Amino acid sequence: MDKERKREIISQFRLKENDSGSVEIQVAVLTERINRLTEHLKLYPQDRHSRHALHGVIGRRRRFLGYLNRTAPEQHHSLIARLGLKE
Repeated sequence: MDKERKREIISQFRLKENDSGSVEIQVAVLTERINRLTEHLKLYPQDRHSRHALHGVIGRRRRFLGYLNRTAPEQHHSLIARLGLKE
């Protein structure tokens, strides 16, 4: 992911002016990375290293979403709706 795309995601999901690392931003960045890895694996299904990285990123996003659901369920549901994820 290039810097410009990451800046767009941060500006779209930030909670405050200087926010760059909140859970919402991290989940959005991880979702973008998951989407890119998924597209890569559609082209190269035998790429085991990328598949392993994809599973790690999915697990990290799952843990972030679990934390957000425990601490702020309403933000969790709105974030899932904004990203178009399944619950």
